[in-house]
Amino acid sequence: MKLVKLMALSIVMACSACANAADIEKGKKKAEVCAGCHGPDGISFIPLYPNLKGQKAAYTLKQLKDFKSGVRKEANMALQMKNLTEEDMANIAAYYESLK
Repeated sequence: MKLVKLMALSIVMACSACANAADIEKGKKKAEVCAGCHGPDGISFIPLYPNLKGQKAAYTLKQLKDFKSGVRKEANMALQMKNLTEEDMANIAAYYESLK
């Protein structure tokens, strides 16, 4: 049981380091295109689209990766993900998490 707790702590610390390594300013720039659906401050004008403001970076990053890989299917998001790198997605996720 102690080993499981230690492993869980290691994962959390690694994820925190990844999130801290992301560049919020680069994410803000890349997220400009997201504003059309998710709002300029991460609060959507359209009820169909989720708010991204303050969302945990790990959660947002997973969703972006799922859209890019095709695990989640939505035509508009698939188009947006087409040219994003993993670094771009991490930066965007960090940017939205930074909005309070």
